[in-house]
Amino acid sequence: MNLSATDWRRGLGSRTGPRLDSPWWRGATAALAGALPMLSFPAPSLWWFAYVALVPWILLVRSAPTGRRAAYDGWLGGLGFMLAVHHWLLPSLHVFTVVIAALLGALWAPWGWLVRRFLAGAPSPGRVLAALFVLPSGWLMVELVRSWEGLGGPWGLLGSSQWDVAPALRLASVGGVWLLSFLLVAVNVAVAVLVAVRSSRVPAVAGLVATAAATSAVWVWSPRPEEDGERARIAVVQPGVIDGIGGPEKRFAREEALTRKLAGQDVDLVVWGESSVGFDLADRPDLADRLAALSREVDADIMVNVDARRSDRPGIYKSSVLVGPQGPTGDRYDKMRLVPFGEYVPARSLLGWATSVGKAAGEDRMRGTGQVVMTVGDGLKVGPMVCFESAFPDISRHLARDGADVLLAQSSTSSFQSSWAPEQHASLAALRAAETGRPMVHATLTGVSAVYGPDGGRVGSWLGTDASSSAVYEVPLAHGVTPYARFGEWPVYLALLILASLGATEGVRALRVRRSGRPGAGAPSPHAPHARTVRESPARPGR
Repeated sequence: MNLSATDWRRGLGSRTGPRLDSPWWRGATAALAGALPMLSFPAPSLWWFAYVALVPWILLVRSAPTGRRAAYDGWLGGLGFMLAVHHWLLPSLHVFTVVIAALLGALWAPWGWLVRRFLAGAPSPGRVLAALFVLPSGWLMVELVRSWEGLGGPWGLLGSSQWDVAPALRLASVGGVWLLSFLLVAVNVAVAVLVAVRSSRVPAVAGLVATAAATSAVWVWSPRPEEDGERARIAVVQPGVIDGIGGPEKRFAREEALTRKLAGQDVDLVVWGESSVGFDLADRPDLADRLAALSREVDADIMVNVDARRSDRPGIYKSSVLVGPQGPTGDRYDKMRLVPFGEYVPARSLLGWATSVGKAAGEDRMRGTGQVVMTVGDGLKVGPMVCFESAFPDISRHLARDGADVLLAQSSTSSFQSSWAPEQHASLAALRAAETGRPMVHATLTGVSAVYGPDGGRVGSWLGTDASSSAVYEVPLAHGVTPYARFGEWPVYLALLILASLGATEGVRALRVRRSGRPGAGAPSPHAPHARTVRESPARPGR
C-alpha cells in the first residue's frame, strides 16, 4: 500500500509528536541526532556508544514524509555531525566553521534518501537485509569523498572511534578504518530495525549475529604482527606551550635542554614535534651546529621539524629533517598534504576573505612531492608524517609497504589546547599502527604525545597537554604484512560494487516497467476500472 505525504504526516503526529511536522523543529532534531556520534570520539571516548549513536538519526530519517524531506534530514544531520566533530575549530575559523559543516553535510543527503528508501514504513525482510549492506556502503562513500584533503581530510571517520578497542583494532588490520565504519553503520541499522520494525527483526538479528561472527573469525584467524623481541628506544621531546616574543628561539632552547637530559639513556632516535625549529637550518648554521652537538651528546640522530622559508627554493615548507653528529644528514621529507585554511586557503582568490574572520593561513605553505623512508641508528627505518597526514590511512600504508619499521608523526595542536583535538589526534596513531602492523610514534609540541605498538596497543603513558618533558619508549618492532597493507581499501571497493549493483538493479527494474507499459509505483493502472467515491452515482460517474 502506498501512503501519501499527508498520510505520513498524520501517522507521524501520533508517533513522534506534532512538533516534527514543523520543518524547523524537524531540522533541529536532525542536526542534534547527527551530532550524537561526537561522544564516541576522544575526549569522552565512549566507544561503545558508536554502536547505537546513529539510531535516532536513522529513525528520524525513515519517518520522513517524502524522499526530499529525508534528504534534508540527511543533510542537516551531516551538518550536525561535522560541526560537532570539528567544534574545536570555532575559535580559529569562527562562522566559517559552520559554512564548511553545512557544505560537507550535504554529502549525507543521498544517504538520507537511501535510509527512507529501504527502511520507511514496514520494510520487508528482504529490504532490511539489503539495507544492512546498502546503507553502510552509502555511509562509506560519504567518508571517502570527505576524506579528500581539499574537503578537510578523514578526521572523524566513524570507525576511528574504536581506536582503543582491541578486537576493533584487529579488524582494522584486515580492512582499515573503512571496515570498522562499515560494520558500525550496519550494527546501527540493525538496532534501528529492532527498535522500530517488529515484523523484520529476524534479518536484523541475523545481521548482528553475522557481525559478531565475522569479528570473532578475524580475531582468531587474521595474521598478527610478527614480533621477534626486537625493540627500538625512541625518545619524544615535548616542550609545552611557549608564547611571547622570541617564541621560536625560546622553544628551541627548551627542546635543547630536554634533549640533553637523554644523554646516557641509549636511545636510537630523538623526535621533536611539528614546527619545533622555526628557522631554515641552511640560513642558521648556528642552530645546525647546536643540533649536531646534541646528537653527539645523546649518541642518537634527532628528527626535527622545520617550519620556515627555504633558502634553496621559494616558499615556506614544513619539513621533517634528520640531524646526525655531523649536522643535517640530507634526509628530508616535505609535508605533502596540507590543512585547508590552516596551511593554505583553497581557491584563495575566492575564499581569501576567510583570513579576515579567523586564523586562516596568510600565506600558502608549499607541498612536498613524495614520501620518504629514512634510515637511522643501526639500520632502523622510519617513515615520517607531519601532523594532519596521520589521519590518512593510505600514507601510513604506503610507508609500511616501502619498508618503514616505525611510523612517525610530528604534530602540533597548540592552537587547540583546551579542546578535544589533542586527544582525537593522538588516537589516530593507534589505528595507523594496527592497520599496518608497524609501531607508531606521535610526537607533539604541546601534547598529546603517544606511542603505539604494532597491534595498536598503547606503549607507555601519554604526555598530556600539561607536560613539558622528554620520555623514552621501548617500541616493539614487527615484521610481516597485514591484509590491509597488502590489499588496501577493499571495503571501499566493496561498497562501490554494492551501490553499483543497486543502481543496475533499479535501472533494469525501471526498464522492465517501461517496456511492459506498466505505470510507476503508486499510479493507477490505465486498464483498471475507475474508482468510485462516496459522492458518485452509477448513472453519473465522477460526481
